[in-house]
Amino acid sequence: MIALSALAAFGAGVVDAIAGGGGLVTVPVLLAAGLPVPVALATNKGQASFGAVSSFLSFWGRGGVDRARAPLAFVCGFVGSLAGARVLLLVKPEPLKPVVLVLLLAAAGVVAYPRKPKAGQARPWAMFALGPIAFALGFYDGFFGPGVGSMLIVAFVMVFGDTVTRASGNAKVVNLASNLAAVLLFGLKGTILWYVAAPMAAANATGAFVGARLALKRGDGFVRTVVLGVVTVLVLKMAYDLVAG
Repeated sequence: MIALSALAAFGAGVVDAIAGGGGLVTVPVLLAAGLPVPVALATNKGQASFGAVSSFLSFWGRGGVDRARAPLAFVCGFVGSLAGARVLLLVKPEPLKPVVLVLLLAAAGVVAYPRKPKAGQARPWAMFALGPIAFALGFYDGFFGPGVGSMLIVAFVMVFGDTVTRASGNAKVVNLASNLAAVLLFGLKGTILWYVAAPMAAANATGAFVGARLALKRGDGFVRTVVLGVVTVLVLKMAYDLVAG
């Protein structure tokens, strides 16, 4: 099961580095291994954090991240994720599912039919929106999480006029912050099974490295296709959960 989990983590790392949604692969595998839901989710965050570091460094090293935005996005994403995880202990996230389903459908429309900003188009208000966006989606990731990578990409495309590939790189800053915050919280609670998470982390980091390089090499068309694929799977899964539940 650990070997299977590591293989799943590699595939999740590739997908997550490009478009988010790697948890669609790893969480079901961990649950199938018989782990209780809280432990499975915590262990998944433990291994995913290494992939988040790997993909972030790959995008950063190749100029795929806006370095002027990164500090504020990281801090706000980190604080937001901690706040969301704390609220999760008090409130169940199930009522969010219909709202998230609508948001994901809207995100798919934006990615499928992107608006191309004019060259040199200035958006002076965008930096004022960065903190609230990073905090809100960091909070969402700590509280619930499905589709956060795709939502971050869409937010950066719409607010900053990023290309899809550039938005994917900038999204990794918030993803990294959110994952580190979750690992800190779960680690303090002792709910991460590191003997399972460690081999998965190595595989996830390798997959994230491959995925980030693919995104940077293949460009917007490739990233858009993967994002749409991930969002479609998320929408179908959440719709099924709503009907079945």
